[in-house]
Amino acid sequence: MSLITTTQDLADACARLAQHPFVTVDTEFLRETTYYPKLCLIQLASPDEAVLVDPLAPELDLAPFLALMTDEKVVKVFHAARQDLEIVWIIGKLIPTPLFDTQVAAMVCGYGDSVGYEQLANDLAKARIDKSSRFTDWSRRPLTEAQLVYAESDVTHLRAIYLALAEDLAASGRESWVAEEMAVLNSPGTYEVKPENAWQRLKGRIRKPKELALLMEVAAWREREAQSRDVPRQRVLKDDAMMDIVQRGPRSVEALAELRSVPNGFERSRAGGEVLAAIERGNALDPKTLPRLERERGRPSNGAVLDLLKVLLKATADAERVAPKIIASSDDLEAISFDDEADVPALQGWRREVFGEKALALKNGGLSLKIVRGRVTVA
Repeated sequence: MSLITTTQDLADACARLAQHPFVTVDTEFLRETTYYPKLCLIQLASPDEAVLVDPLAPELDLAPFLALMTDEKVVKVFHAARQDLEIVWIIGKLIPTPLFDTQVAAMVCGYGDSVGYEQLANDLAKARIDKSSRFTDWSRRPLTEAQLVYAESDVTHLRAIYLALAEDLAASGRESWVAEEMAVLNSPGTYEVKPENAWQRLKGRIRKPKELALLMEVAAWREREAQSRDVPRQRVLKDDAMMDIVQRGPRSVEALAELRSVPNGFERSRAGGEVLAAIERGNALDPKTLPRLERERGRPSNGAVLDLLKVLLKATADAERVAPKIIASSDDLEAISFDDEADVPALQGWRREVFGEKALALKNGGLSLKIVRGRVTVA
């Protein structure tokens, strides 16, 4: 088993792959020591061949691969596609289209939430995956035969998985359900990391508007710093240290040095000065312009209604053979418990037809739940 290492060989392979209605795709990458994932291997398979591509080869231009990713005649099949799509976006500023994610499709087909590739390979391709090479160093060359075999299996078994799920979806008429779920994966905004939005990763740990203002500025600084240095966020400043800074709001070098979570000497470094400047910018923000914190809403708990909606969701998901989170999220249920006209996916499109109308009826006394032979049913 050999790797493609030249642009011409890659172009020839992509031309062959493009003759088929679909191609399965996977990548191997490292990101433990970098901000951006380091692409180490690309795996591709059509119904009659599989190829492995070495993106680290010095004489390789990935243009033929990127062209294949945008070929409208070829469906690009991934499993749990988000990280792979992020890599394609980073190297080519494009999203593979048309796109099919077997993890999303499996949830629609009743395989539960976030079903793994190994389970689908076992159930649908009748294959067992040797995962011993999964966490090896994919940047090392030469790759071992075991690594190559493992990498190839990630796309060869995916062919049978895709065909089985596509057949199931066609039989149930739920192709549109999957297409709707693909909206997030097909959006460039999913992969564009904007420093000004970095605070949202930690918003759940914030309780006061003043802390939010500081978090917005300090988190944006950390994100820009991590991007420019291509290092993980935690390498720049750990979350605990950042939250300590946000909650204490130091305004001098001495006050910053007093924080035990901040590394020794950080306060006198360039980064320390920039954090203090970010704190000043945060203090200058008008509180009226800040995003509203969830805890500020102050609405009372609606626990009993919410609990009943969760039971209804589980019963509906079981009856429809679909993963519950495809139908409604916890936030959807909470919103519905307070508002019959909540602007949530569960009250729109097919989700409203399958679940939303029942949820509203249950909430308003027009529907009840009962247990029949050990199963919750709608009455």
